Amino acid sequence: MKAVVMAGGEGTRLRPMTANQPKPLLPVINRPIMEHVLRLLRRHGLTETVVTVQFLAALIRNYFGDGEELGMTLHYATEEMPLGTAGSVRNAADRLRDDRFLVISGDALTDIDLTDMIRFHRENGALVTIGLKRVPNPLEFGIIIVDEQGRVQRFLEKPTWGQVFSDTVNTGIYVMEPEVLDEVATDRPVDWSADVFPRLLARGAPLYGYVADGYWEDVGTHESYLRAQADALSGRVRLEFDAFELSPGVWVAEGASIDPEAILKGPLYVGDYAKVEAGAELREYTVLGSNVVVKGGALVHRAVIHDNVYIGPGATLRGCVIGKNTDVMSSARIEESAVVGDECVVEAEAYVSSGVKIYPFKTIEAGAVVNTSVIWESRGRRNLFGPRGVSGLVNVEITPEHCVRLATAYASMLKKGDTVVTSRDTSRAARALKRAVIGALTAGAINVLDLEAAPLPVTRFHTAAENVAGGVALRTTPGDPQSVDIVFLDGNGADLSRAAQRKLERIFSRQEYRRAFPGEIAELRFPPRAVEKYVDALVRCVDMSGVREAGMKVVVDCAGGTASLVLPALLGRVGVEVLTVNNRLDHTAPTETLAQRRRHLQRLAELVGSSRAAFGVRFDQVGERILLVDEMGQLVSDERALLVVLDLVAAERRGGTVALPVTTTRVAEQVCRFHGVQVRWTSTALDALTSAASADPALIFAGDGRGGFIVPEFAPTVDGFAAFLRLLGLVARTRLSLSQIDARIPEAKLLRRTVPTPWAAKGAVMRSVVEAAEGRTLDTTDGVRVVEEDGSWALVLPDPAEAVTHLWAEADDVDAAQTLLDRWAAVVEQAAGSS
Repeated sequence: MKAVVMAGGEGTRLRPMTANQPKPLLPVINRPIMEHVLRLLRRHGLTETVVTVQFLAALIRNYFGDGEELGMTLHYATEEMPLGTAGSVRNAADRLRDDRFLVISGDALTDIDLTDMIRFHRENGALVTIGLKRVPNPLEFGIIIVDEQGRVQRFLEKPTWGQVFSDTVNTGIYVMEPEVLDEVATDRPVDWSADVFPRLLARGAPLYGYVADGYWEDVGTHESYLRAQADALSGRVRLEFDAFELSPGVWVAEGASIDPEAILKGPLYVGDYAKVEAGAELREYTVLGSNVVVKGGALVHRAVIHDNVYIGPGATLRGCVIGKNTDVMSSARIEESAVVGDECVVEAEAYVSSGVKIYPFKTIEAGAVVNTSVIWESRGRRNLFGPRGVSGLVNVEITPEHCVRLATAYASMLKKGDTVVTSRDTSRAARALKRAVIGALTAGAINVLDLEAAPLPVTRFHTAAENVAGGVALRTTPGDPQSVDIVFLDGNGADLSRAAQRKLERIFSRQEYRRAFPGEIAELRFPPRAVEKYVDALVRCVDMSGVREAGMKVVVDCAGGTASLVLPALLGRVGVEVLTVNNRLDHTAPTETLAQRRRHLQRLAELVGSSRAAFGVRFDQVGERILLVDEMGQLVSDERALLVVLDLVAAERRGGTVALPVTTTRVAEQVCRFHGVQVRWTSTALDALTSAASADPALIFAGDGRGGFIVPEFAPTVDGFAAFLRLLGLVARTRLSLSQIDARIPEAKLLRRTVPTPWAAKGAVMRSVVEAAEGRTLDTTDGVRVVEEDGSWALVLPDPAEAVTHLWAEADDVDAAQTLLDRWAAVVEQAAGSS
């Protein structure tokens, strides 16, 4: 039986370590990761192996040769261009047709029992057996669920937290029968998980999953690289060391020289012919490569030092990686998670901060304090994008420099010469930071149409109407005047899709920015009559029939935000009597506290009641969302407002589709069913409702339950002004008040709770929920929704940005909903506590 080792990946997330060498050659305890893989294959009798290579293929061939030194026979299959995980194996088909074979990655550290996996495959008569492993964070892997016999039931490639339904992931280790190769096309890149396996599963082919007990680590990030070294030193993974144990946990290779006055605290590893002088201190989880010199007074702790590195006297290295042939001079300091590439010089007393990346062949001058990497970017957060875009404290997390890097990454996604729309709210912080964004975009060969201060719906409209490539809007974070949100838009004016967010994050984290030549610097323009064009289009699209005849009066609160720039022009075209409050730009209060918000809502309610208005509406500071007050002066909650507007739309249209997030009460289904309207449930992602509105021509309404409404006949994005106009028309034509409409809609019995959940436990939590729900109907549109026989339901949804899990429960009465919520909260808490 033969094996295939896939060794063609570039390992871009590991740069600068992989800037000039392929990822499979990265050393773990002084041996390339791929060598550990080959030794594992040899231990299990798989001595004839095909190695698929593509990126820097010559380096891998030169290192391993024909495999004779390892007691193996190696053949090489070279890809001229990336062919995908399946395509690379298909490229070696000539050597794999005669018998079943095993596929394994050349850049993952493992000691999985391959012999037992092959036995499992043979006994089950499988066409493909997939090696599986349970991991704390399954986001970067393909999730797979198998039945009690190990047969694959379903899988999902690289999910979001809302899609996580297990923590059992695909290790990329497969046992296959040769006829599988016929399923792989030869004219394009093909992946096993994304292309071949779904097709085989759909037609009922025998796909099995082998849940392995051994060690497995996908060495794909700097953190996992350091973790793999520590696990090897701690004995968590079975590797072969060419070294002897000088004292418990202290491994020393041949020819190493360690002064008796040096301080060594294991577990650690000292490579062959390394030299550790008196007074030097090596502490836990340190790995020294071959020919490394550590001078007296130096401290090395949890650091991985590649071959031929010099560490000067008094230098301090903690939790970092140092590339080969690099010199770290006297009293230099390199902090946690920093990476210094090959053949660099860090001069005396230089300070390299946590997370900084120094690419190969660079010199850090003496005494320099390096807080960002040599190509501008310092270490990022767990997720760049949050629930409102990219958010953070002004001049702490979101600085002008940070905005420049973000905007440069965004520009790098676009073509040179493209155009982007920019805008801001009323705050001084947004104004200052937008200037940094504009400078970076124009320097990156991207033209800018700047709307200056403008509501977010106006920005979305012009992004779509001007046929531009995208948009960037800056706004103060609602309820937090110290923070700002940066909202990136696509060419349709919608929030970036998750795929586009990942692309921007990838460019941002890898620091692979595109620069423009001087002659390519782009232009900044200010489009005239932006608000007028928006108002004209809005009035043309939204049905306002019956409004003038109804003689209504409404109260409108602009909240001191950019809505006040649009409403004067808009209200003059509508034909209703309007009382406006806070109709000004308030630069000193771009957002409001909870107490201020309650005060303003109370004032609005009093004005509606005393003026006998049909209703009142309050816009948020960027004109995107609205709050409603009925004719009695009673605040309509966001949940009830969604149902009221939904009832009005459905009653008038009597057909079509509405899009709602899965967290919405199922009372909405009752309302729609009564009026002959279908419901399309979506995830809670930023772009989910917009995607639904764009894709479905039959869509008549969408709302997010947080004051955001989509009027599809105008735009597929959330728009407070369009929602206000549509509500005016609907109320005028129906001749019913908001309170009357609200009264005819059943009360929802929907409860919500948030449970703290460590990041490492989220995958196990979702697996526990699925297991506990056995026999019930499951909906995995977003998170896991468990439907009981009586129609009551509970939804468990991991938060994508915080270490919590959200739960919803709905039943016929509050007590039943509370019981259901308590039951599933207990499942989540137990799984989170035991992980």
